[in-house]
Amino acid sequence: MAALSIAFEAPDNSGGQGNGPARPIDLVHLARQTMGDKMLELEVLQMFARQARQGMKELAQAEGEARSAVAHRLKGSARSVGAVAVAHAAETLEAAPADAAALAAVAAAVVEAENFILGLCR
Repeated sequence: MAALSIAFEAPDNSGGQGNGPARPIDLVHLARQTMGDKMLELEVLQMFARQARQGMKELAQAEGEARSAVAHRLKGSARSVGAVAVAHAAETLEAAPADAAALAAVAAAVVEAENFILGLCR
């Protein structure tokens, strides 16, 4: 019976960190930035989503130093709202603006953050 219960238990992969997978937005960080004002949190997140979408359009058209500059701006705005994965991906792209995989990683992180924000706004 012990083997059966072990087979159906969820493994502890958290490494001592919080419950569940990391969220695209660090809500604790965001709450600190907005002093716990939930309406302000939503407003800031919606503004970030618009900026990130515009940044993606600019990244698609830019090359070299211009792409690095856009990635730098995106990194800063992502850090301010707690979009850690977006910030990390943008930082990688900022360092290597011609890297197609880095650009794809930014796009994926932005889409994930946007979907999370949409879910919060419902």
